Amino acid sequence: MSPNSTFHVRGGRPLRGEVTVRGAKNLVSKAMVAALLGEEPSVLHSVPDIRDVQIVGDLLSIHGVKVDRDVAGGTIRMDPSAVEKAHVVDIDAHAGSSRIPILFCGPLLHRLGEAIIPDLGGCRIGDRPINYHLDVLRNFGAVVDKREMGIYITAPNGLTGTKIHLEYPSVGATEQVLLTAVRAEGLTELTNAAVEPEIEDLIAVLQKMGAIISVQTDRTITIEGVERLGGYEHTAIPDRIEAASWACAALVTEGDVYVRGAQQKPMATFLNVLRKVGAQMDILDDGIRFRHPGTPLRAVAIETDVHPGFMTDWQQPLVVALTQAEGISIVHETVYENRLGFTDALNQMGAHIQVYRECLGGSSCRFGRRNYNHSAVISGPKALHGAEITVPDLRGGFSYLIAALAADGVSAIHGIDLIDRGYESFRDKLTALGAEFWED
Repeated sequence: MSPNSTFHVRGGRPLRGEVTVRGAKNLVSKAMVAALLGEEPSVLHSVPDIRDVQIVGDLLSIHGVKVDRDVAGGTIRMDPSAVEKAHVVDIDAHAGSSRIPILFCGPLLHRLGEAIIPDLGGCRIGDRPINYHLDVLRNFGAVVDKREMGIYITAPNGLTGTKIHLEYPSVGATEQVLLTAVRAEGLTELTNAAVEPEIEDLIAVLQKMGAIISVQTDRTITIEGVERLGGYEHTAIPDRIEAASWACAALVTEGDVYVRGAQQKPMATFLNVLRKVGAQMDILDDGIRFRHPGTPLRAVAIETDVHPGFMTDWQQPLVVALTQAEGISIVHETVYENRLGFTDALNQMGAHIQVYRECLGGSSCRFGRRNYNHSAVISGPKALHGAEITVPDLRGGFSYLIAALAADGVSAIHGIDLIDRGYESFRDKLTALGAEFWED
């Protein structure tokens, strides 16, 4: 469909049936970048058919990597034996609004001695500066030159291991360190690192390639650089964000959805919260069944945090479910400062959500003394009704879709193509669950 098409949803029907989640968007794209570091082919399994995978595949191809993709089977094979330089115009054209090119820098510096990145985009949910990444690269000895067409990065003396402390356990900065340090000369020590399941899975990929990486219990990661890395064969960790999104959709539509591929361990914090809300679930070896209890949902107070806390990407779909909970729920967002803007459209659909600058429902956070609306108070239950809404970002967009599925009447959603970035075949899955929708 055209990016300008309108997605219509007739809500009020319980979602019932089964969907399957494949590899996590937040791991698969990084594992594909890691293939650049090897001198032998790599094979990645359980790859979802999402736009981000296509973007990274295109970026690898213009850098000389031979990419063979079996979309139906969910397997991608990458041969980096002929890596070459790419023009910034081509990088810009293929990257679009994706922020992935910044993670190409470390591997390309090792393989080619230089890297080029265009201006970066991404979901506009808060301040996500690339300074973290550039500072990381400088610490390894890279020279950063900002030019009119983008940023040129070179390593005239090679890259050398270093000590890095992150002010905040940023997932992106941790990935940058890992992808750069594994072939840097000497030892790298990263403190206050992110330790999300997707980070652990990326470390597993790099170890299969020959990297030497140790993770301590105090968020310290040490990497001993090696001269050469080989390829890998790996099955990606399932997408816990997509799994949680379908769980919330089941809850808010009073439905019953089996999410094949959902795993208990990486979703433990989410499952605890959903239990408190009142959801019923069957946790099985090959998936998790989520269903509405048949009685009123219960209000909760939560605070987003880095792993093992409540994931920020779970917050938006859960907020939609909480509009149907009895009482007052409080959500304190501590990861991205502007991630509650999506609630305006939910209020337009009949929800009662108030946002505040103060830190509510938990400890004070780094946004508490700044002018960011980062706490939400949700009063429920409130009947939702159809409305005309525009997708603001990937996760907010799917949350709007969830709200539309629960609402009385028809909703018209613009910018639905953003959801294709991270939710594989979501139209087919909606059909399988009995949803009614059409596009024009």
